[in-house]
Formats: sequence, C-alpha cells, structure tokens
Amino acid sequence: MTLNKTALITGVTGQDGAYLAKHLLSAGYTVFGLHARRASPTVARLEELNVKNDIRFISGDLTDLSSLIRVMEKSKADEVYNLGAQSFVAASWDQPILTGDVTGLGATRMLEAIRIVNPKSRFYQASTSEMFGKAQSEWLDEKTPFYPRSPYGVAKLYAHWSTVNYRESFKMHASSGILFNHESPLRGEEFVTRKITQALAAIRLGQQSVLELGNVDSERDWGFAGDYVKAMHLMLQQEIPDDYVVATGKKFSVRNFVDKAALIAGFTLEWIGAGLSETARDKKSGKTIVKINPEFYRPAEVDVLLGKASKAKEKLGWMPETSFDQ
Repeated sequence: MTLNKTALITGVTGQDGAYLAKHLLSAGYTVFGLHARRASPTVARLEELNVKNDIRFISGDLTDLSSLIRVMEKSKADEVYNLGAQSFVAASWDQPILTGDVTGLGATRMLEAIRIVNPKSRFYQASTSEMFGKAQSEWLDEKTPFYPRSPYGVAKLYAHWSTVNYRESFKMHASSGILFNHESPLRGEEFVTRKITQALAAIRLGQQSVLELGNVDSERDWGFAGDYVKAMHLMLQQEIPDDYVVATGKKFSVRNFVDKAALIAGFTLEWIGAGLSETARDKKSGKTIVKINPEFYRPAEVDVLLGKASKAKEKLGWMPETSFDQ
C-alpha cells in the first residue's frame, strides 16, 4: 500500500477517471477530483464503483489557468493525471475550437499550473492512438510518426508535444500514455461499443427496432479501461518520465464487436449486401438487426489502429489482463 500520496485527477467523472480513482484509493492515495462549476458533474460512474464518497472534489476548469493554480495550491498533489478532455471524436468536427481549447490547451494550462506551484509534482497526460490517425505502419509504437485525422486527434497531439516540451524544457516528471481504445460498462453511451450493446439489449427487449452504424469494417485495438489505468499509475512511479503505448496488440473490426455482442444478446447475425446497402439479420428470426447509415461515417476515416506495447511490458511490467471476448 502506498501511503501519504495525493493525486489530482482531471476528468474524474469519466470512465478512466472513475477506474483510476478506484485504483489509487485502493493503493492508499488521497484523491482529489477536478470538476467544473459550469457543468453538473455526472457522478454515476463513481457511484457504480462505490468510490464517490472517498473523492475530494475540487472546483477548477481546464480553460482557466488561475483556477488550476489554486487547485494545485489546495490539493498539494504529488501526482496529476490529466484525463479531462472533449473526448468524443465525432463531436470534435462540430466543436473544433472547444476541442482545441479543452483537450489541447487545457493540458498546457495544467502543466503550467504545476510548473508555477510545484514543478516536482508528477504529471500524466492522456494521449491517444487517434494521434496516429492515418497509420504510417501496421504496428504503431512510440517511434511511429503521427498523422491525426480529426480535430480531436490534432488537439491531443498538441497536448502530447506540450508534455514532451515541459519535460525537456523544465525537467518536469511528465509522461504520456498513448492509449489505444479501451472500453468498459462505464463507457459513455455516445461511443460505438456502448451504442452497440445498448441497442442490442433494447432490440432484444422490443424497445428498439434496429441498430444503425457507420463504417463497420473499421478496425481497432480494444482493451479494458480497468487494465489501462494501472499503466497510467505505473508511468508516474518510474524514476525517469517517458511516453508509452498501451495496447493489446490485437485488432478487431466494429463488425466483429457487433457479432460477439449480438451472440450474448441472443442473436446470430448474417451479413447481407455490401457498402451502404449492407444489413445484418438474425438467422433464427430473419429480423434485420443492423443497418448502415452514411451519417455515421467520419469526414476523415481512420481505418485501422494496432498498437505495440512492448515498451510498457519491458519497462513498466504492464500487460493487459482482459481479452476482447471478456
């Protein structure tokens, strides 16, 4: 058990924030959670993991440097985990300026607040595989060139390089975790995995007629969020700060995810047609379960993302514990 350490988590009410808070609390940390006064924090995830009452909420905003300075002064955080962001890729085309301000500049403001108040505090930046975007190789690791394909990916790349810059310029212990897709029952309902599972459950219960999706051939490296937050913590326990890819090294398509989730919901799917006319029907009942809707295609598609986390395995001793099927 780690004693007498204090952590500050931005984005504490999100999927990763909730799992990270639980992990740190179990390790004996005092955990502060940043929340913005301009929004009512959704604490359902923290309640689900039974940790809400153990978190010390502190008011601050990633768009306001002065508030972050005060947060650092009040929390006296030894470790800061910056998970706060406008994190829904699809929404970033509709809100590119907000995404850049919160997701990109927000990280820099947090770094600057740490530098001003306590530059010895250790900093974790939630980087993302979306920075790779139009993948420049089959296997993506820390040395692969970035090519973001969304305002979200661009904003995250700015935050990522800001982290590197503060590390090199001010000798701060600042690390980035380049996390590939990670899911859980706590995932936001706007993300495709939860959209799929919720729709299939609703169809099974007769509450919804069909599931509409975009590019079902898009392939991702999918892991479990509860595993990935452990890698975040391990990064800040290292003597030397660095950047790490966190991934399973296995890829599956959205179609694969739908097929497996459908089986659990009691459907065996048969895919018919091609392109925008493709559908999936239940073999037993003949009912159409899935349709393709062009509205759900991205302006710039990311076809495949496959991570190579050998550095995390070697230096952090981290490996994913939960399989795709699980």
